[in-house]
Amino acid sequence: MPLADTSRAIGAVTEALKERLESPSRGTGKPVSVGRLDQSSGSGEHLNLFLYEINFDPHLKNTSLNEGEKPPVWLVLKYLLTAFESTTDSDSPDAHKLLGAAIRAIQQDDLLKLDGLAIDTDPLAPNPSSLFVTFDESTSDLVARLTQGTDETPRLSIAFQVRPVMIAPSEPGDYSLLVGVDYTQPPTVLQKDYVGLDVIPSMGAVIDRIEPKGFELDEEVTIFGTDMHLANLTVMLGSVELGVTMQQPDRLKFKVNDAVITAAGISAGSYPVTVALTLSGTGKKRKSNAVMGNLVPTVSSALPNIPPPAIPVANTVTTIAAAPPIPKRAHARIDITGKLLGKDTDDVIVAFYRNGKVEKMFDALTFPNAPAQTALRFTIPAADAVTAGDHNLIVIVNGQQSPMSPIAHMDNP
Repeated sequence: MPLADTSRAIGAVTEALKERLESPSRGTGKPVSVGRLDQSSGSGEHLNLFLYEINFDPHLKNTSLNEGEKPPVWLVLKYLLTAFESTTDSDSPDAHKLLGAAIRAIQQDDLLKLDGLAIDTDPLAPNPSSLFVTFDESTSDLVARLTQGTDETPRLSIAFQVRPVMIAPSEPGDYSLLVGVDYTQPPTVLQKDYVGLDVIPSMGAVIDRIEPKGFELDEEVTIFGTDMHLANLTVMLGSVELGVTMQQPDRLKFKVNDAVITAAGISAGSYPVTVALTLSGTGKKRKSNAVMGNLVPTVSSALPNIPPPAIPVANTVTTIAAAPPIPKRAHARIDITGKLLGKDTDDVIVAFYRNGKVEKMFDALTFPNAPAQTALRFTIPAADAVTAGDHNLIVIVNGQQSPMSPIAHMDNP
C-alpha cells in the first residue's frame, strides 16, 4: 500500500480498536464511543475509548525503512478505556464485568491484526512491525487528571498503549546509482563490491568471504575459506540448496540457479550463505559459519503503456506521452520486466533518478506475474507527473538494489 496513506494511521488505529472491541466473537459485543469521557454517547452498556496522549517511540528514533530514506515518525498512542452500565453509571458490578471483558479482549495477541477488519486498513498496511498493545498503570491521579472539566466524576478505567505506529515522510529517498556500473550496456557480472558483508561465526568449516557480495540469477559466486575441497559439499542460500560447480582447498564456486530459485519462490533480499557437508553415515548436514549474501533483482526493460518502437534501444524506455495541460511534465503506466522483481508481500520501491538526485519515488505497485516475479507495474498519476526528459529507474526489492537502472525517456506529446 502507498506510504502516503500512513498520514491517516492514528485514526486507523482507533478505528481498529473500536471494531475489535465491538466484535461479538473477539471483543465484548458492546458498542464503543470514541472521545473524552464527558462526550460518551452510549445509552446502555457501552465502552468509551479516549486517545489522551501521543508520544514518540524512543526505541525507533531515526530508524529508516531503507538505507538512504528519511526516517518515519514512530508514535506511541496512549488510550483510556472506560466501561458504562448506562449513560452515566460507570461504577457498578455490571460496568465492572464489562471492563473485565474489555481487558481480556485487549490482551489478545492478534487484537490489531488487519485481516478481517471492515475498516480501511491501508494506513496501517505499510507498517513493517506488528502493532503491540500493552497495559499502563491507570492510577487514580491519571484518571482524575483526564476527567477534569464538565465530567469530574472519578471513573474506574484501564489505560493501555499501542506501538509502534508509523507515519512515513513525504520526501523521496536519497538513493544514488551504483558505482562502477555502465547503465548504457546490458547487465554484466559486477566487478566491484557495492553492498556490505556480515560474518556470523558458528561451528563447522570456516568461510572467509564471498565474491561478489551481491549477485543475480544464474551468476556464478565464489566462496573463499578452508576445507572447500571436501566431497559432498553443497551451498545453502537461506533455505535453498544449490550445487557446487568448482572446488579447491581454499575456494569453491556455485551457481545461483534460476530454475531452483524460481521453484523455491524466494524473493530478492539478504540471505545467510553456508557450505553444507552431507555426512555419509547419517545423511545429516553439517553447516559452516554463515556470511550474508545479497540476492539482487534484475531489471531487463521498462516500457510505457504504448506500442514499442520498431527498433527498441537496449535498457531504454521509449517516449511516454504526458497528459496535457501539464507542460514539461509526463505521466503514464510503466511496465518493468526482469527477474526477482518481487510480489505483494515484498517491500519494493521504484525511484526516478535525475540530475544527481531522486525526483519521485513510487511504492504503490502491482505484480502481474507474482509467482515468477518477472514483472511489476505502476501508474504515475497526473498529480505526481515527473519532469520531462531522461531518468534512471532505480528498483529496490527488500533493500537490495538492481545493478541496472535503465533510462526512461519521459516526454510530452
